[in-house]
Amino acid sequence: MAGTLFLVATPIGNLEDITHRAVRLLGEVDLIACEDTRHTKKLLSHYGISTKTISYHEHNERERAAELIEQLRSGLNIALVTDAGMPSISDPGFRLTRAAIENDLLVVPVPGANALTTALVASGLPTDDFFFGGFLPSRSGARRARLAELRSLAATLIFYEGPHRIAATLKDAFEILGEREAVVARELTKLHEELARGRLSELATRFADPENARGEIVLIIDRTLIAGRAQTGESSVGELVSQLEETGLDHRAALKKAARELGLSRDEAYRRLVAERGRA
Repeated sequence: MAGTLFLVATPIGNLEDITHRAVRLLGEVDLIACEDTRHTKKLLSHYGISTKTISYHEHNERERAAELIEQLRSGLNIALVTDAGMPSISDPGFRLTRAAIENDLLVVPVPGANALTTALVASGLPTDDFFFGGFLPSRSGARRARLAELRSLAATLIFYEGPHRIAATLKDAFEILGEREAVVARELTKLHEELARGRLSELATRFADPENARGEIVLIIDRTLIAGRAQTGESSVGELVSQLEETGLDHRAALKKAARELGLSRDEAYRRLVAERGRA
């Protein structure tokens, strides 16, 4: 009989955050495919597991997936793990899982710790509807374009980010999405765990200091704009234009961006701006 592929969640920091089932299966399978064998062996050693390991990462995924499929077909049971969290969630795993399904092999998920849901439930932001965008593009232009695509999405936005890019990402998010509540979750379940809450502009300033931007990061952004920036007909055009000008935009560009964010034509935004200033 063919073997089974187990997709096993591992701790995202604290080694105690693993299920009894996962520990048992890691000790029972014939082989553990790891994103980094050295990293996984620390976990296995902690739980006294001596199962054979093999590397399976983004650089050898194509070739190693074919090899593992043959081993599964020969009857071996294989567990797939990544360095942290659930395989395939911004980590290797999709290619092997897809290949196993196409070969009519049994795929069994073994749930456990996951950074995006851990950060979300502790963020204090809405959890009823959320969008996970993985890692945003590393280049500013592509990152800003991606954020613009998500600007009107009525869901809490969740991204993974590295410490060396979080300041630039927060700045881009503020400029593209507008002022919103957000949370930067760092080093979840670890000794220096932090959930920094605030407005995007505040967090952009705070994490501009590299000393504050350390460790693995989950960025969570609220779906709604703050202080007159909600997309309703009663929003203050003048307030929004002033906020945008403070980010460095000239008046014309700020008015155009304000109109877009409020769902108005430029002419209508201008008329409201004049009317607001006439009432001031």
